[in-house]
Amino acid sequence: MSEQSDQEKTEPASPRRLEKSREDGQVARSAELTTFAILISAGAGLWFMSGHLAGQLATVMKDGMRVSRETSFDSGRLVERFSDQMLDILIAFSPFLILMFAVALVTPMLVSGWLFTWKSVAPDFKRLNPLTGIGRIFSLNSLVELSKALLKATLIGGVGVWTMWHNKEAVLSLISMPVAAGAADMGELVITSFIAIAGSMVLIAAVDVPFQLWEHHRKLKMTKEEVRQENKETEGDPHVKGRIRAQQRAMARKRMMAEIPKADVIITNPTHYSVALKYEEGKMGAPRLVAKGAHLLALKIRELGQEHQVPVLEAPPLARALYHHAELGDEIPQPLYNAVAEVLAYVYQLRRHREGGGHAGDAGSLPKVPDALMVPAELDPESSSAGGSPEHH
Repeated sequence: MSEQSDQEKTEPASPRRLEKSREDGQVARSAELTTFAILISAGAGLWFMSGHLAGQLATVMKDGMRVSRETSFDSGRLVERFSDQMLDILIAFSPFLILMFAVALVTPMLVSGWLFTWKSVAPDFKRLNPLTGIGRIFSLNSLVELSKALLKATLIGGVGVWTMWHNKEAVLSLISMPVAAGAADMGELVITSFIAIAGSMVLIAAVDVPFQLWEHHRKLKMTKEEVRQENKETEGDPHVKGRIRAQQRAMARKRMMAEIPKADVIITNPTHYSVALKYEEGKMGAPRLVAKGAHLLALKIRELGQEHQVPVLEAPPLARALYHHAELGDEIPQPLYNAVAEVLAYVYQLRRHREGGGHAGDAGSLPKVPDALMVPAELDPESSSAGGSPEHH
């Protein structure tokens, strides 16, 4: 059951899949919206340009009727005259043609945006497969197309019949009108009827656009296995990435542990946190944190430091502040400069004491351990004024 559900296309298309389908020319398209836009624009264009077009065509017709006797018997001049007249007609209709081209170009962008690719027109021999063709014939998309065709025929036929019936008196009156006036009224009647019939397609376009968007995303749906496979390809295998991160942490920890013997001091919590600091005068602007750890790693840092005779100082607030506000290799935060300076001063005094032959038994000659380090409360996560509860040891 689980394997079967993994093979069902229940997941929405990922951004990568949507982008790839777009690159392949597979976008949502609504032929009904484009048809409606072209028809309604053509009707509106003819409505507003009818006077200009009628005048231009009348001029061309008058010029065409005026043919001299010499031109009538010269085939070359006749062809040239005919070419000039066709060019005049093309120039007269050029605004209308430009309008149609702009509408046909812009309307598809309303659904899928601008897209230019050669892949959509590349030959695909899979389309010649008869089984695939039969599947398309009996598909949901074909049923919707059939429904749209029936709806379109019913709407257009109904609107056409209603328009003719509504204007029957105007149509009959054309018989008794002069030719010029009758032609003008007939042209206006034709354009009005055309716009009414084309406008009826707005319902079909309003249904087709959401359906095409839904159908496009439905076809691009993915199975759970495809989603997992895509995540592996884009982000890498989680198991491999986990092993790589584990190795990186191990290598970073190994490098960190190698820095502990070189540290100047280890500050502890005493058991919850441990941080190791190092300062080289003239090479560093401020002491740097070379190692830090919590719980078991904190104990390991402390044991390794004691093994290499690195001074260990118990200063819980300072240890917590350094652990939470400094990263490996970074200089300590400026608000902790004074506290760390007292610690380093103690370490240097302790080092001189040892170099002078002193030992732990000489309690009177040992430098005083700093016990009142000033750590800003906002840097100590367990300070009561910082929102935490103070820790007791």
